[in-house]
Amino acid sequence: MSNKTQPTKASVSDFLNQIENDTQKQDCIKLNHFFKKVSSKEPTLWGSVIIGYGDYHYKYKSGREGDWFQLGYSPRKAYTSLYVYHNTPENKKLLEKLGKFKMGKSCINIKYLEDIELSVLKEICLNSIQFLNETYTDE
Repeated sequence: MSNKTQPTKASVSDFLNQIENDTQKQDCIKLNHFFKKVSSKEPTLWGSVIIGYGDYHYKYKSGREGDWFQLGYSPRKAYTSLYVYHNTPENKKLLEKLGKFKMGKSCINIKYLEDIELSVLKEICLNSIQFLNETYTDE
């Protein structure tokens, strides 16, 4: 069984330019530059609303496996969701310094980019990439 959400060939720039809320659009354009720089990867539109950077293949003990992005974000109606692996001891401590956000099931939800510390987000992202690279190595 694989993920319902898959990478597409759709234009990330076109997607970003169609965001209606101007503040969110500007935040997402800044996030695009930020994630490209932190990940050293070009963005890919996953499904119709998630922008992902880098990828990895996971395989759980249950047998479920699939491909997913290492870092990503998605503009939602009321907030922007940041997809970074936050469930490590280091990242849990860093979340305390991140700023104003709400925790989702698997994401960090922010209202405005100015509400968070980008230097802290960068550390969380780098820890996430390291964790994923160490945990899901090619076997």
